[in-house]
Amino acid sequence: MTSWPEMSAIELFVAVADHGSLGAGARAVGMAQPNASRSLSRLERGLGVTLVTRSTTGSKLTVEGMLALEWARAVVDSARALVDGTAGLTDSGGPVLMVSASQTIAEHVLPRWLAELNRRRPGVALDLRVANTAAVVDDVRSGSASVGFIEGPEAPPGLHSQIVATDELVLVVAPEHHLAEHAGALSAQELRSLPLITREAGSGTRVTLEEALGAPARTSQVLSSIAAVRLAVQAGTGQTVLSRLAVDDALRAGTLLAVPVDLDLRRHLRAVWAGPTRLSGRAAELVDAATTMH
Repeated sequence: MTSWPEMSAIELFVAVADHGSLGAGARAVGMAQPNASRSLSRLERGLGVTLVTRSTTGSKLTVEGMLALEWARAVVDSARALVDGTAGLTDSGGPVLMVSASQTIAEHVLPRWLAELNRRRPGVALDLRVANTAAVVDDVRSGSASVGFIEGPEAPPGLHSQIVATDELVLVVAPEHHLAEHAGALSAQELRSLPLITREAGSGTRVTLEEALGAPARTSQVLSSIAAVRLAVQAGTGQTVLSRLAVDDALRAGTLLAVPVDLDLRRHLRAVWAGPTRLSGRAAELVDAATTMH
């Protein structure tokens, strides 16, 4: 009978390659480092090749390790597909799909994505956590979420990502605000000097704005929800920069007005995940649903 390598060791090997060191790879798969070292050594002995060379500066794949890496990825992806696929054979026995999403995405586009997922695979059990972008990334890194959805100019380091949609930020004011009559577009410098009602630090909207400005935003108020920011602006308290997705209905109704700015405020909406390069199972189906809806 063939003596197969341990699945956990193959997953660890892939994680070491992805994260650059044995310690980081062990953390990614939830394994203590001493156990990880023994597990990787057993894998190498079983395969008869040295996969990784260790040093104080990190872990580097050998030539044999680089050749074996893609085979190892395929094994991990196939194992994940086996687990996810067989779980989906019963209506109630499958694992819950853990999803974390930013406020903007959760409130304005995720419901359509979930409807499409449910059309493709009725009865998928899902647990959704809504948080700001920084917290979503933490959820994915910690394994609390199988997939996260965030907005921002860059993909977070150490995670896999896929662009699923695009969005833009807009400067909005109440109809009676003095900027509603502003002639022409505001310059980047004018926007930098403008006190804004903003979301909290860690919000993808705020990160995108500050990246575009090249400086921290001037804040007049910091509020923790999109709804609170909108209400404050509609009440004439000040001005804000929000996702067009979050204010499109108010712009159409005329309760908020968009003020043109001479600054590129477009951004990507991304799916992010840890572990194997390719998603599988329900998480992959949700990301595919999101991508095909835009």
